[in-house]
Amino acid sequence: MPPRLTPQDFDQDLLILFDAYVHGDVDRRGFLEQAQRFAKAGVTAAGLLTALSPDFARGQQVRPEDPRLKAERVSVPSPNGHGTIRGYLVRPASAAGTRLPAVLVIHENRGLNPHIEDITRRLALDGFMAFAPDALTPLGGYPGDEDKARAAFATLDQAKTRQDFLASVAWLRARSDGNGRMGAVGFCYGGGIVHWLATQLPDLNAAVPFYGNSPAPEEAARVKAPLLVHLAGVDERINAAWPAYETALRAAGVQYTMVQYPGTQHGFNNDTTPRYDAAAAQQAWARTIDFFRANLA
Repeated sequence: MPPRLTPQDFDQDLLILFDAYVHGDVDRRGFLEQAQRFAKAGVTAAGLLTALSPDFARGQQVRPEDPRLKAERVSVPSPNGHGTIRGYLVRPASAAGTRLPAVLVIHENRGLNPHIEDITRRLALDGFMAFAPDALTPLGGYPGDEDKARAAFATLDQAKTRQDFLASVAWLRARSDGNGRMGAVGFCYGGGIVHWLATQLPDLNAAVPFYGNSPAPEEAARVKAPLLVHLAGVDERINAAWPAYETALRAAGVQYTMVQYPGTQHGFNNDTTPRYDAAAAQQAWARTIDFFRANLA
């Protein structure tokens, strides 16, 4: 396997352009046209896009068939959403008969891809019952292609999708093999959904958004869950809204911790792409696990 590329291997303006592409602000053709100015000898704009895109095999930390885990595909009723939402439920195999703390895992804007499934397995190895719903369920589920997933995601009825996530929370909390305590973690789009869930669920016990959009400041007073907020150092699209929301959280007396990781890019925890920052990701993940253990045990 070739050496892992890092953010330092790319021009910062190219990374910003790629972020715009990932989030639908620039289409593929627009990315390739604008990326051409960053192409160097022997590297095309298409090659740059490939280099920046996920490599799921490289980022896999826990094999799907790991004998330490019990994983299954489940369907959850969502009468106020799209009717049903499918997802990936993982528990430690050794935990039969044990009531475990539960964590909802919310994906980025591409649905339940292999990276988020791996994150779900990591949580289970740390002793949690982890459930990752797939918001793309009404469109057939994650299609196995990031571009197709992103395009499909943009067509979702987000009001119904949010109801699907609320249904997932209710289903997970009601399971007899849970200990009654619930946390949520999400990344990018999923980080924004975790922030939103914290404004909707007064009985949420812990919320960990990774570089997610902040709610409107007036929503902060509704947050009852303790928050652990992870922000990248170089991420103006997300970070610009944080100071106003932080001020509102503080005024409302919300228990929160924000950690910003200097020099990191949006998506620094995603170890399938060159935006990954190993040191920051390891620190953020350790803090996340400690935070869940402190609030969900």
